Amino acid sequence: MNLKTLTEQRSDKQNEMESLLNKVEAEQRAFTDEENELFTQLETDISNLNRTIDSIKKGRELAKEPDEEEKEEKKEEEEEVKENEQRALSEERAFESYIRGVLAENRDDDNLTKGANGAVIPVTIAKKIIKKVYDISPILEKSTKYNVKGKLEIPYYSESGTAKVNMAYATEFTSLEGHIGNFANIELTGYLAGALAKISKSLINNSDFNIVQEVINIMAESIAVFVEKELIKGTSQKVAGLASGVTLSVTSASTSAITADEIIKTKRKIKQRFQKNAIWIMSPETLTAVALLKDDNGRYLLQDDITNDFGYTLLGKPVYESDNMDEIGSGKTVIYYGDMSGLATKFVEELEIEVLREKYADQHAIGVVAWMEFDAKVEDAQKISKLVCATTPEPGNNGNDDNNGNEENPEELNPGEE
Repeated sequence: MNLKTLTEQRSDKQNEMESLLNKVEAEQRAFTDEENELFTQLETDISNLNRTIDSIKKGRELAKEPDEEEKEEKKEEEEEVKENEQRALSEERAFESYIRGVLAENRDDDNLTKGANGAVIPVTIAKKIIKKVYDISPILEKSTKYNVKGKLEIPYYSESGTAKVNMAYATEFTSLEGHIGNFANIELTGYLAGALAKISKSLINNSDFNIVQEVINIMAESIAVFVEKELIKGTSQKVAGLASGVTLSVTSASTSAITADEIIKTKRKIKQRFQKNAIWIMSPETLTAVALLKDDNGRYLLQDDITNDFGYTLLGKPVYESDNMDEIGSGKTVIYYGDMSGLATKFVEELEIEVLREKYADQHAIGVVAWMEFDAKVEDAQKISKLVCATTPEPGNNGNDDNNGNEENPEELNPGEE
């Protein structure tokens, strides 16, 4: 007798028991002796069947070989992956049809729903856009991300001066001197931001044109440029970013140049335990100036390195170029250095995407709008430092001296000098 037969027998007896109970309730009376005997027998039979079914299942699990379990788990995983791929493909086709003006009869089947503002929300497309944003902006990718809605308070433990907790030698029967670190928190809210892309209808009408990938690329590029700018410079009364949260700072002697010594000092502002995942962030123009700096032995500080994603290392750490960084100039923050996990970002993953078909009809185009909520603040100031150009040159330095008044360090260069 197999498990299926036993399960069917149990179901039949459960139905018989339920029918007996319904009959008594409908007639509003007690069991007769015959019905009571039948009910007791059904109860016993169901209990015996349950024990038998459980024993068979347990016996099969014990008898199953580990290899068979692994094969079964792997098969389930493969089926799940295949199912997800098919779902993603179905959503992409539905989204493409929606953009091209072919309305599906039931968008719910393809995970496309109507938002309160009429926005179409394709889950798969939104996730691909977010992933590409992370790929474009390593600052965001390396930050500590909180993908939550609403207000978020992040507590952190601050130790400074006499508040720092220190271990020291002690004498028996002598009280220890106590210190208490300070608990503080940063608050991340959410600031609404939107991106609008206009796409030519001529391209849309071209069946060979991958319209979905174009939307992903356009939106991701737009979002990444905006987000990275806010991470680096911030906006008053909006996202703070690195600009207002980095406290470890080195100021250059010149208003228009930086030196190798100042770069080294910027790196050494970060304690050794936070150096492992540190990166440099600077503009292409600043990178050009840094590329011309040499150490005392005539070796360039900047090195080509094909083993990292950015292609260069400076003092052993990767260098990331960002057009959002300021060029070398009076009072400008020209370099950030450190572990970007010290920057907290709250980035809601669920993008709302709305297709505007008629608004740009006179331009023979359609609009695609993406909305998101975003915030960012420095949550651990120990992990990040910055190099800032002086607002006024040091005495004896007019800002144009090649050696910054130091005969032993002639390699200081301005971005545009040969």
